[in-house]
This record gives sequence, C-alpha cells and structure tokens, in this order.
Amino acid sequence: MGALDGRVAIITGAGRGIGREHALLFAAEGAKVVVNDLGGALDGSGDDRFPAQQVADEIVAAGGEAIASVEDVTDWEGGKRLVDTAVGTFGDLSVLVNNAGILRDRVLVTMSEEEWDSVVQVHLKGHFVPLRHAAAYWRERSKAGEQVRASVVNTSSTSGLLGNPGQTNYGAAKAGIAALTAIAAEELSRYGVRVNAIAPAARTRMTVQTPGLADIVQAPADAATFDSWDPANVSPLVAYLATEGATETGRVYFVQGGQIRLFHPWTMGETLEKEDRWTVAELQAEMHGLDP
Repeated sequence: MGALDGRVAIITGAGRGIGREHALLFAAEGAKVVVNDLGGALDGSGDDRFPAQQVADEIVAAGGEAIASVEDVTDWEGGKRLVDTAVGTFGDLSVLVNNAGILRDRVLVTMSEEEWDSVVQVHLKGHFVPLRHAAAYWRERSKAGEQVRASVVNTSSTSGLLGNPGQTNYGAAKAGIAALTAIAAEELSRYGVRVNAIAPAARTRMTVQTPGLADIVQAPADAATFDSWDPANVSPLVAYLATEGATETGRVYFVQGGQIRLFHPWTMGETLEKEDRWTVAELQAEMHGLDP
C-alpha cells in the first residue's frame, strides 16, 4: 500500500529536476500522475514534448500509471485542458503540484520589460491558471454533495521570501506565490481543499544558474556522503502534503536535504504611536525607534 493510493495528481514542470522527482515518487506511492511539462529551455524559450513523455514512460515501465501533458500552464484554455486530462483519463483530480518555472536573471537597472513579464507570467500566472481550473472542479464536486479531500502544493522560493540580488522578477513572483497560497487556503477550505507551498533548495537547472550557488550545489565527490542538494530530497514533503490524511494548510515550508523549516509570514513589529497625526519633524526624531 502506498501513501498516495487512489490519488490523482497533476504535477507541472515535471519533465526535469524537482518536478521529475515529484512525479516518480508520487507514482511509487500509488498516485496516478499527469506529467505536465512544456519542455522549454531554462529561459522559457522553445518547447519539447520529450521530457514529459520520458517521465511518463518511466513511470509506466515501473508499473505505475501516468500520462504526459505538454499544455502551457500560462494559457487559460491550456490550464482547463490540463485539468480535463486528469479527470478524463483517471476519473478524478485530487492533487495539484505547481512547479513549472523559468529564469531570466538580471539586476534591476538592466532588466527589460520582457524579462520581467515572462518570469512573472510563467511563475505567478502559471500557478494561478491550473489552480483556478482545479478549484472550479473541486467546488462543483463539493456543491454536488461529494466529499472532497484535495491538496495543492505550490512552489515558492527563498529568493522571494528572503530576497536575492539579480532576481527581482523571479523573487517578486515567488513572493506572490506565497501570498496566493495563504489566500487560496482560506478561500478553498470550504470545499475540502488544502493549499500549501514549499521553498525548496536543491540542485536544478535553475540553481546552477543562480548567482552564488553554482559551486555550492555540486554533488559530493564521495558517493557515500549524503547529497543535501539532491532534488529527490524535496519530494517526500510534497508527497506527504498531498496525502488524504494530512491536515496542514496555508503553510510555506523551506526544505533542503533532511531539513524542513516552517516560514512565518509578515508580522507586525515595533510600534510608534501618538494620539494625533505625526509631523515630519517628529518622525525625523523618532523613526529610529522602529529599527530592530
């Protein structure tokens, strides 16, 4: 018996890297998997049907159930077709893992409009579109009197939650995904849907291109040493959050190697207060009181 027996999952960006590891583990745990990947280059250019099909074939060869999808997750009708593929092929949808993404790193003063728009579109809109169509499916099931126990796992990043120079586009999109997660969790709970997010640290096409990470993420020379950057380390948490019995929702988790940490959202800190409107002169004298 697998932890995901009977679950039907869509996993976007599942042709390579972390998404591929998600798909393989989900299938090993008994899930039926829609392996979605447009197959583009790291910067989002081009398309290639091979990565998604290869992962689906690998799952089937191992005795699992999977189908490949090359729908564009930023396309409204493509997102609808993606959900319809899961329901039409496997009769249901119980898990959505949003993982697709691209990079167009550039410091702010030289970033182009296209570099901003393309990254925000793939990451933020590419999370919203599948989630919107999946949520509509689950709402209709719930309104029909069926018991829904669905799970969504989004993919944020420390680049957005903590900040990373050279990634204003990527970081802004990933911070937006964390906010999307929190709000969707509140809205969709009435329909039996839990929504969480991860901020993974692993060796992928993206991290080897991220400033300051290229040397750090290399696999250890000694095969007996635990590889804390192996992307497969991330997937067990995602699989757990996708199980029918998990209860967590509205959470964002950092995960790397054997470490899982809970992010705390923005909170109010130190306070300045008076029983009247502040003047600029008063604030010049008092604002230092808000410094941590």
